[in-house]
Amino acid sequence: MLHTGMLLKKLDWSRAVIDSSHVRAARRGPKRAQPGRPSTSRQQYPLIVDGQGIPLAVSLTGGNRNDVTRLMPLLNKIPPVAGLVGRHRRRPDTLLADRGHDHDKYRRPVWATGVKPVIARRGVPHGSGLGVYRWVVERTIAWLHGFRRLRIR
Repeated sequence: MLHTGMLLKKLDWSRAVIDSSHVRAARRGPKRAQPGRPSTSRQQYPLIVDGQGIPLAVSLTGGNRNDVTRLMPLLNKIPPVAGLVGRHRRRPDTLLADRGHDHDKYRRPVWATGVKPVIARRGVPHGSGLGVYRWVVERTIAWLHGFRRLRIR
């Protein structure tokens, strides 16, 4: 078992990357959807990882939720990690996200927590350069999908 001080040394707090993945739900949602709300036969796993791809927080939501609505709850879900000296660390320096998180009303609360949001802009041609850093979350999602029990349950 790792000592929390050793874990703090291993985590890359310089940046965190957020993304989500959709998977088929183990049980289908209600057969009749409520007006204005589709039934959910898929689930979504929003995930935030550190700069090396180590998961910091994950949650489970219905597949019909927008990615950006899970941004602040997931950022607040990062547990405090004790270091060798000083206060517990629970916030990365920067947060990288794809175009699905490009909303100014969500950028401001991220700034308010002391985290610099680096989010790709909508309407801008691809090639923002964030892919150089965002691949770690894609790799972690692919790794998590390899666990069939986790995917089903």
